[in-house]
Amino acid sequence: MYDFAIIGGGIVGLSTGMTLAKRYPNARIVVLEKESKLAFHQTGNNSGVIHSGVYYKPGSFKAKFCRDGCQSMVDFCQEHGIDHEVCGKVIVATKEEELPRLENLYQRGLENGIQVKKISAEEVKEFEPYVKSVGGIRVYSTGIANYKQVSQKYAELIQKQGGEIKLNTKVEKILSSGKNYVLETNNGTYETRFLINCAGLFSDRIAKLANVNPQAKIVPFRGEYYELVPEKRYLVKGLIYPVPNPQFPFLGVHFTRMIDTSVHAGPNAVLSLKREGYKKTDFDLRDFVEVMTYPAFWKLAAKHADEGIKEIIRSFSKAAFVKSLQELIPEVTASDVVPTHAGVRAQALMDNGSLVDDFLIIHAENAVHVCNAPSPAATSSIEIGKAIVAEIPEQSHLLTTINS
Repeated sequence: MYDFAIIGGGIVGLSTGMTLAKRYPNARIVVLEKESKLAFHQTGNNSGVIHSGVYYKPGSFKAKFCRDGCQSMVDFCQEHGIDHEVCGKVIVATKEEELPRLENLYQRGLENGIQVKKISAEEVKEFEPYVKSVGGIRVYSTGIANYKQVSQKYAELIQKQGGEIKLNTKVEKILSSGKNYVLETNNGTYETRFLINCAGLFSDRIAKLANVNPQAKIVPFRGEYYELVPEKRYLVKGLIYPVPNPQFPFLGVHFTRMIDTSVHAGPNAVLSLKREGYKKTDFDLRDFVEVMTYPAFWKLAAKHADEGIKEIIRSFSKAAFVKSLQELIPEVTASDVVPTHAGVRAQALMDNGSLVDDFLIIHAENAVHVCNAPSPAATSSIEIGKAIVAEIPEQSHLLTTINS
């Protein structure tokens, strides 16, 4: 019998396990991960950015957790010797008509308590000499980190406190046993007093296995990247972002200097035909049919048809992708970039056709389901873990069990 079982060995599940282990050092904790290694999917394929929180709606979970998480992530990396750098970033307007949106973003940054500064086109070039713009914002707290290293350290701290991590363990059925849960997996059965679902791309299905309806479905979007060839990395000093389109739920193609000094360019955002589909040819019939028969998806597709078509064109046309990069750095040519790995974003879509804009954390009896935690979840992982664990003291019978 376990006191806490966490489904999902990504950065959010591991952070939650680490926080639980600190708070309840005598608790029996198990993390169940279906893959052969931790941080295999969203965590292991993200951009490595420590986000500042400049984009998110003031007062939202994303705004608060990201702003606080930006600092707690840097502190954690410093404490444990994890590769990271607080390099800052620039968000630039490339056309005059983008300046009002840039101003709105600047004001949002101030509302969110972030250190931001408006800079002229000339000042942009002081940070990024090859960028062409009509103005920008300097965001000082943005950084980069190795989130695989972060996740591994979370796991070590769980195990140091006596927690268990089970790899190659896929949850296939969830049953109720009184106030407890019985998790049937391909690798044995686990009974727990409290269940925490951090299953990422499959979080909605895990919730339904536990008889919880999140009233949203995970729709996978693949983000495809190119990488600057080594001899052209000098074109990018840090992180360069465009002004995002507020009507489109993604940040737009941008340049990111990774912690290993490589420079990634992207991503676009296209529907993946498989929840873990990292290649254009990846296909899963169940995943495909589930999206195609979901009326909310077609509402979303109709709403964003123009932008969606552009994203698909960029997916299949390198020339179109490079053209979007040239809006930021005109000197970039097709020969300067080569394809690199893709990531898949687990984006929750509500039944009414609107994307879930914030982290979606659903509380049930003796359970918590994290059903929407895409970017900036890695940055916010320590804060999300704290928030989940903070709810647990209300479960008085658990406290009695754990502390007895």
